[in-house]
Amino acid sequence: MFTRWWMGSLFKRSAAVVLSLSLLTAGGCGLLPKEQEEEKLPEIAPPTISKKPEYDVTTATLETKVSSVGKVISMQEETLFFTLDGKRLKELYVKNGQDVKAGDPIGELDVDDLRKQLRTKNLDFRRKETSMKETLKKKDEMDPVDFESAVIDFEESRQELTDLQEEIDKSVLTSPFSGTIVALNVQKGDEIKTYQPICIVADTSQLTAAAKLTKDQLAKVSLGMEVVADINGIGQVKGVVKQLPLPTSTDNNNGQNGGGQQKPERPEDYLLVKLSKMPEGLLRGTPLSLNIIVNRKENAVVIPLSALRSVGARQYVQVIEADGTKREVDVEVGQQTSTEAEILKGLTPGQKVVGR
Repeated sequence: MFTRWWMGSLFKRSAAVVLSLSLLTAGGCGLLPKEQEEEKLPEIAPPTISKKPEYDVTTATLETKVSSVGKVISMQEETLFFTLDGKRLKELYVKNGQDVKAGDPIGELDVDDLRKQLRTKNLDFRRKETSMKETLKKKDEMDPVDFESAVIDFEESRQELTDLQEEIDKSVLTSPFSGTIVALNVQKGDEIKTYQPICIVADTSQLTAAAKLTKDQLAKVSLGMEVVADINGIGQVKGVVKQLPLPTSTDNNNGQNGGGQQKPERPEDYLLVKLSKMPEGLLRGTPLSLNIIVNRKENAVVIPLSALRSVGARQYVQVIEADGTKREVDVEVGQQTSTEAEILKGLTPGQKVVGR
């Protein structure tokens, strides 16, 4: 009996020890610090060799253009000015945008001093006329030299009156033709200089596109060439070159006349374009751009400029063969645009070339 009791107690004590060890093991795991997880690094892809672009050899309509900015002007317009100097503008009879007829007064200078001189000289001339009549009566009694001197003196006085009247007549500025005042540069009371632009009169029923080109650009342009005019607020209108500007001598006054004033612009100073149609709402002075087609070729063999290579005078391309290999081919280049080059020899449509 004692043995049975002892064995039962031993079993109980063993179970308790095992249970305690289990609890200690579980609790100990909870008390220990957690291990750090391993950092995941991003996968590094091996570098790829960039592939150069490939282009098809194609055909296109190739155009070489001369481009310039300009404006709408009238075929009949004139800058008006006085030829008297140092006078003040006494009257101004027009306003900007006003319609005028041929002969209508534009402005008048203050020439009261000249009119006073004319009155004085007229009185003096009347006295000389009376004296001349007496001289004519005594012609046969006078020395021929003295008589001729008296006649010359009388004619000089007559000419002074004529010249003074002409100066007074210059004080009134009139419109040379019917039109519209499209620019007015002065106001009443201004001191006016000789050839100072006063206003511009234009026939607004005769409008056209115009531009000024450089000497190098003009060398490429001729009459009748096709033009595309891009007019602000209206759009594109086709036309042809109608008139080239008159040649001008190179001077050192930067487009100014002898009096320091800016030279008036004339239609003859511009390249003029005859538009295929006159858009509605077209106004003089509207800005525009002109693209003059100086060379056009249909079905030209072309490649992008980026595929054309050069070393010295040699021009060549890299052609891709059917098996993927590349070979250099010399080419003869024709006209070029900002994006394409014409190939005259060396390539045919359908081939592929490598860009840079």
